[in-house]
Amino acid sequence: MITTRITSFLAGVLIANSSPHLATLITGREHLTPLAGRNSGPVVNGAWALLNLAGGIALLQPSRRRGGRRWDSDLPAFEFGCLAFAAWMAVTETFVRKPGWTNHR
Repeated sequence: MITTRITSFLAGVLIANSSPHLATLITGREHLTPLAGRNSGPVVNGAWALLNLAGGIALLQPSRRRGGRRWDSDLPAFEFGCLAFAAWMAVTETFVRKPGWTNHR
């Protein structure tokens, strides 16, 4: 069903978005969130990560309710959501210079 593929894709985006915020929580750094802006600390990033995870899990529920033990076309849709977000972040974090960043290369 097209609707569950779309929600699976969006779930992949949200769950992928939780990763850098979880890493920020674990490493004690700052990372931009919509909750507290550019200087969001580890705790705010942890909260944002949990919100993204919860949203992603909620979006996967229609696929789960359809039943069956094996994934169908929802799994590639989920994976493409993860991939799309990761690729977008890799490009923007690499090539878009942020004010206040230092070059550690």
